[in-house]
Amino acid sequence: MIWLGILAAIFTLYALSDSQRGQVTQMSIPQVLEAAQDNRIITGTIKNEPNGGNEWYLISGRMAPPGNTAGQLEGDSSIEPILFQARGRLTSDEYTTIRPFFREEPASTFLTDLLINLVPFLLIIGLLYFLFVRQLRNAGKGAMSFGKSKAKMLTRDREKVHFKDVAGCDEAKEEVSEIVDFLKDPKRFQKIGGKIPKGVLMVGPPGTGKTLLAKAVAGEADVPFFTISGSDFVEMFVGVGAARVRDMFEQARKNSPCIVFIDEIDAVGRQRGAGLGGGNDEREQTLNSLLVEMDGFEDHEGIIVIAATNRPDVLDKALLRPGRFDRQVGIDPPDLNGREQILAVHAKKIKMAEDIDLKVVARSTPGFAGADLANLLNEAALIAARRKRKEVLMLDIDEARDKISFGRERRRLMDEEDKKITAYHEAGHAIIQAVVDDGKMPLYKVTIIPRGQSLGSTMFTPTKDILNQGKARALNQICVAMGGRIAEDMVIGDITSGASGDIKMATKLARRMVCDWGMSKLGPIAFGENQDHVFLGKEISRDQNYSEATAQAIDGAIHEIVEQQYERAEQILEEHREHLHTLADSLIQYETVDGKHVHEILETGAIQSPIEPPEPMTVPGPGDGEEEPEKKAGSGEEELGSGPEPAGAPA
Repeated sequence: MIWLGILAAIFTLYALSDSQRGQVTQMSIPQVLEAAQDNRIITGTIKNEPNGGNEWYLISGRMAPPGNTAGQLEGDSSIEPILFQARGRLTSDEYTTIRPFFREEPASTFLTDLLINLVPFLLIIGLLYFLFVRQLRNAGKGAMSFGKSKAKMLTRDREKVHFKDVAGCDEAKEEVSEIVDFLKDPKRFQKIGGKIPKGVLMVGPPGTGKTLLAKAVAGEADVPFFTISGSDFVEMFVGVGAARVRDMFEQARKNSPCIVFIDEIDAVGRQRGAGLGGGNDEREQTLNSLLVEMDGFEDHEGIIVIAATNRPDVLDKALLRPGRFDRQVGIDPPDLNGREQILAVHAKKIKMAEDIDLKVVARSTPGFAGADLANLLNEAALIAARRKRKEVLMLDIDEARDKISFGRERRRLMDEEDKKITAYHEAGHAIIQAVVDDGKMPLYKVTIIPRGQSLGSTMFTPTKDILNQGKARALNQICVAMGGRIAEDMVIGDITSGASGDIKMATKLARRMVCDWGMSKLGPIAFGENQDHVFLGKEISRDQNYSEATAQAIDGAIHEIVEQQYERAEQILEEHREHLHTLADSLIQYETVDGKHVHEILETGAIQSPIEPPEPMTVPGPGDGEEEPEKKAGSGEEELGSGPEPAGAPA
């Protein structure tokens, strides 16, 4: 900055001295008068300077050369400056002649000239100051604050969440209600020597409401709430994560009692020594700091750490011991009553028709988490808006559920031949399901409208949540899965790739019956153990702890189960061949048939109640300005569920 100041001063002085230099033409008054009469003077100034009692008239300006006028050469480079000095006043005639071409200029001083010339340089220096000096200061602060915690503190005047806003997890709310009571009245627990858990680990699948429940705890207790993600601790620089952990707890101590919520703690709390880097790994150092802060020599009374994860199997054991996260709260997908409560919470924000029964909606959404149900009602509201309705109807909710589960409709995808094959395929599933159903998995509807990767769907709605998978129900599922392939072979005389998904599902279910559940002739023996990867947290292989002879026996048992159910399905469809044709023709005509119509066909041989045609959407579909997705081989696969998890999932 000093060198910049010196250069600016030198440049200013040079500019001031240069302004006094230059080639000028000294002229007398007669010469100036003659130039004025010839209209050669372009512009000029008269500067009055008092000097020793006598006035000096400094006449300066620019003049065109002889033979030209000011109008011809104005602005031309050939114009040369003129300068005239005279002691004493000019005569009135001389002044009158020269005056129109010159203007009076106030007297200037060296100080004013200096300021005028320095202003641009001062602006440049100020700009350099803001660009460089302040950046250097901020860089210094950034270097010092690199280890500061990124935890955000939610103020008390925020929009609070209470327990009434969280539905479908009553057991979890009871678990965390003790934390609220402790934060409101800690002395009640301390009088009898009780200590509230320092850490609460919320475990559950994505979308079940772990973060929402933590916000509800803070809202009920009315205490400061710090929130941070596990990935905010992990940096490429050594020691930064540990420093941020220490700073986070330091801020929490200043605002005690408070709640610290760490979302996705598996990003920093994975098992130590399992990856590359050994004990010097930055992530492990961060975890060590977190372990010490939660249960070290210092006492952190009033600070409750709540963490959330959907992968508890990858967490370090030291993180789960008593004194740290010594209480685990499981948040499972909601049951039937829980789904109804969640729908009631989200339905308050949506204009819905009065005849909508949320219990029916809850029954038709098995396996849906809280986030899925919120998305269901939001999608239904969007569909109702597209159809230019003022409120959401049950048809909109059905359309939204089908769109979320299977994808968007693609009506222009199939020709008549594909439609016929798909109709018999789905009719085979539906006929067998209606025959073998034990009343707990009623048929909801059958459709041949393409959605997503499937060309058709057969949907079931369980009357209640299926908690235990029985052998009879598992065999029925395999039998239903075989119905589509058998119907194609019986009527079309050929089999297609559309049954590949059914075959995979049936084989997987049969393997679990043999290897995991002991539902085969091999007896109640578990074959193979699942190997969990510490980083993936899911099954990637199965340890074969049995002989080759046993492996052949397992393959034989699986093959026997599938073959028996194939023959069973074939026998059912032979007995109901006429019903199969009737249902397939109805699907070709109406595209969608409800479950009650299928039962009417089985009982009377025809559909008795009227079928309402599907309501078209008011937005352009594929082909109306949109590019039709390319049809892939085997895109007729339909999903009848992946076994008993979740049991009764719509196909």
